[in-house]
Amino acid sequence: SGLVQSDEIDDYIKEQMNNRRIPGLQLAIVKDNKIVKAAHYGLANIQDSVTVSDKTVFTINSMTKAFTGVAIVQLVEQGKLNINVGISEYLTELPEAWRDLTIKQLMSHTSGLPAILGNWAGLLGSQDFDTAWELVKQKPMEFKPDTRFKYNQTGYVLLGKIIDKLSGMPFAEFITKNQLNKIGMIKTADAGFAHFEMVVPNQARAYTYVKTGQLTNLSAEFAPPLRTTAGMTSSAKELAQWVIALQSNKLFDKSDSLKKLWEPNILADGKTAGFNQLVNGYALGWPVISRAEHSAVAPLGANRSALVIYPQDNLSIVVLTNLSGSLPSTFIDEIAGFYIADMKAENGFGLPLSIKPL
Repeated sequence: SGLVQSDEIDDYIKEQMNNRRIPGLQLAIVKDNKIVKAAHYGLANIQDSVTVSDKTVFTINSMTKAFTGVAIVQLVEQGKLNINVGISEYLTELPEAWRDLTIKQLMSHTSGLPAILGNWAGLLGSQDFDTAWELVKQKPMEFKPDTRFKYNQTGYVLLGKIIDKLSGMPFAEFITKNQLNKIGMIKTADAGFAHFEMVVPNQARAYTYVKTGQLTNLSAEFAPPLRTTAGMTSSAKELAQWVIALQSNKLFDKSDSLKKLWEPNILADGKTAGFNQLVNGYALGWPVISRAEHSAVAPLGANRSALVIYPQDNLSIVVLTNLSGSLPSTFIDEIAGFYIADMKAENGFGLPLSIKPL
């Protein structure tokens, strides 16, 4: 069924953009390790009427965590770390309650660590990272490790410190060198890890209706130690390149590393946990969609960007938008349906509509 009518997908995307009021969108589809479609639609910047093009780059927010996960597994391959031992093996000056937490718990948001970020990316008690870091270290744990899932950025600050220490370079440099430069993700590497703070050529603006009901500008800033969690900027096509590199073992040396990266953490009760019924598990920086058919891994960013890999189907779909709240994670299965007929909602695929989207 490689003969998908491209215009059918375009029509579907335009319909979604219209329904969800998405100003601009970039799409890339990978089938059998080849990019079979790359397209762009709408406006990257409404204020200045700049259209989305193949040069446009989008801030990818929490999709950054998936790159952090790859970096951690690369250090595992080098024999420098073990994801199942207490982090006090690698870091000193930790609060007592943090010492036995594992990298796997930090990466999968099951550590119970107190939160350093509040709503809309505000730092705990201050706009100054060092002050917030001292404050968070004094707070009690929120729950016993591995008893539940709670999205948490504090663990990613610790992961950054671990990558810095074990790789001998800042984590942004380690990721750039061993992932971006290695496979020619030129725009992503050039944009760096500064999200919206720096001037990045061709970077889409970000918008949301969520704050006021009206379309508003959205600009979060992330202090450098938080950029393992959200900081990168990329294009759909370069993310598609990265997916191909990952699945054709260009980024790992060992054949079981990808499985390790995508293995969801199991809680004490034997279950996996994630954002909702669809995204129901979390691995090493990678959200997981576990289900009987067409299971997937799905790095998501700011409720507006998603990259879904369906490993058994040799299919991956990247959708980047500039509208927080557009939730592409909820319509990518339907795009997959253009390639895999039984994934179409009309053919009975999909979950009950009562799902709370991420």
